[in-house]
Amino acid sequence: MLNARDILETITMIQDENLDVRTITMGISLLDCCHSDVDVMCRKVYDKITRYAKDLVKTGEQIEKEFGIPIINKRISVTPAAMILASCENRDAVKLAKTLEKAAVTCGVNFLGGFSALVQKGFGPGDRELIEAIPEALSVTDHICSSVNIGSTKAGINMDAVALMGKVVRKSAELTADRDCIGPAKLVVFCNAPEDNPFMAGAFHGAGEPDCVINVGVSGPGVVRAALAKAGDCDLTAVADLIKKTAFKITRMGQLVASEASRRLGVPFGIVDLSLAPTPAIGDSVAYILEEMGLECCGCHGTTAALALLNDAVKKGGVMASSHVGGLSGAFIPVTEDAGMIHAARCGALSLNKLEAMTAVCSVGLDMINIPGDTPAEVISAIIADEAAIGMVNSKTTAVRVIPAIGKSVGEELSFGGLLGSGPVMPLSTYSPAKFIGRGGRIPAPMQSLKN
Repeated sequence: MLNARDILETITMIQDENLDVRTITMGISLLDCCHSDVDVMCRKVYDKITRYAKDLVKTGEQIEKEFGIPIINKRISVTPAAMILASCENRDAVKLAKTLEKAAVTCGVNFLGGFSALVQKGFGPGDRELIEAIPEALSVTDHICSSVNIGSTKAGINMDAVALMGKVVRKSAELTADRDCIGPAKLVVFCNAPEDNPFMAGAFHGAGEPDCVINVGVSGPGVVRAALAKAGDCDLTAVADLIKKTAFKITRMGQLVASEASRRLGVPFGIVDLSLAPTPAIGDSVAYILEEMGLECCGCHGTTAALALLNDAVKKGGVMASSHVGGLSGAFIPVTEDAGMIHAARCGALSLNKLEAMTAVCSVGLDMINIPGDTPAEVISAIIADEAAIGMVNSKTTAVRVIPAIGKSVGEELSFGGLLGSGPVMPLSTYSPAKFIGRGGRIPAPMQSLKN
């Protein structure tokens, strides 16, 4: 039963500690839109998305007003576009991207994810056409997000796809160099991609999902940091307990919003994603949580251990608060989107190598990292391969979203605005992995894939 103290506590979390629901994401299956004629398919895609999502934004805004809970984004995810593109005789992936953009604008959503391909074990019909179209598609649209799954614990890593994605990331940056290289900020390369992730840029609606579903992503790193600040000097067991209790409260709010959105839209409730998603706002930072635990600066020795404690406690607290937890569900560490991470990168405390170690214990990977503009495609591919290997061996989701800062070098800055934030160009190793990447083929699945 709610009491006055609970209500006041929640109001404080929202007003002073940046508590919000980061996104309501409607997942829509496009499998029944397949057609051999690309124009007919695009018309069916547009009609279905706009029919299902016409009230999504309005409903989110109504819930915000009635409950006083900020809902920052209203988004759509769709079936991986390569799957429906495969049915076309003329596989015009850019035309499909423009159709998705038109639907997103009509519905008024912030982003639409699902310009995606799943190639962990090889390329199927439509996959290459879509992947090769990603740079142009992201350059001619504003709301479309793209993802490619290149590996899994069960399948291993498709190194031919990894090599291709290095080129795609680089070309995406080149085509949007006049807009601070925004293209690759909307592109994620996954290992073990989940099918119900509500967060961009990696959201897509998996083939095993219902025809339509509502998924919600919660946030609240500022709330966790504030709770730790109030707790004072306590041991790490007490820190973990406090984080669990706070994560429970945050997730209950997400569950409430998800249930209400599901009921009002007449769409099944899917999952609540427990991820602590930071923003560039001061105080709304995962890095600041780690520093509140006792680190002088995020990135120093001890950071990986502190992050492991945080990630585990968030999950333990969150799963008690919702019947259906899914997506990524962890602590995000996107460099340009987190005020504390930005500071740590600028002062040199946070390196790419440290970030790679940290991603072994959290969600999701090397995320929103600006790299030198002259970085060769094979180096980008090698970064993807390293991160995918962590995900494959540890049976977890990992991902890479790096932005080659065309025309800029280490220490200079890119600024994307909004939730995507800004940050410095970080240094990379100058030694070449070109021969390794050039071998192609597949890295076999690890022994732990044989669970049957």
